[in-house]
Amino acid sequence: MSTAADYTLYGYWRSSASWRVRIALHLKGLAFETVPVHLVEDGGRQHQAAHLARNPMGQVPALQTPDGMLMQSLPIIEYLDAQHPEPSLLPSSAYDRARARALAELINSGVQPLQNLNVLQHVNALGADKLAWGRHWIQRGLDRMEQAVQATAGDYCLGDAVSLADLCLVPQLYNARRFGCDSAGWAHLNRIEKTCIARPAFIAADPANQVDAQV
Repeated sequence: MSTAADYTLYGYWRSSASWRVRIALHLKGLAFETVPVHLVEDGGRQHQAAHLARNPMGQVPALQTPDGMLMQSLPIIEYLDAQHPEPSLLPSSAYDRARARALAELINSGVQPLQNLNVLQHVNALGADKLAWGRHWIQRGLDRMEQAVQATAGDYCLGDAVSLADLCLVPQLYNARRFGCDSAGWAHLNRIEKTCIARPAFIAADPANQVDAQV
């Protein structure tokens, strides 16, 4: 573990995107400072000018690095992987790197945006059932993720080493439980999650262990 906090993470304890970055930081043994950005209080502090200067989309996470501010979880993780190559979060071959990114994007692009806070707030404003909406898209996405990893999984989503895909999977399974999804058909995903969350880095990154965690 490095001793100097070269990184400052602006995030929220239960944000799945912030969670992914925390896992990466802990896996690589990097010291970092956490600055909470509450997504609900004061109308959502992510919409305040100070945070919009970090991420104009008004989202978390943002990461202050020695090179400057970065936004969006997957580019942040890939930056960390390039700056601190061990342990690598992407396989060595071009084909397997593409597969890891594809599995990550099944969640990052195909599931999480459809059930994030901004979308649910808008669904609610339209008079629809926001929980049913979120549950539908998470269930559909993770059902498809279960199919996808049948061809790739070892101990983890892609073989026997943690990759970018696992960093996306674990937070999304947490959200699946919050929304009441049926996980009975996710044999591979549940097994992979169990392997991941036994690791110290995943434990340290868990929402319950964050400075801004709420009951």
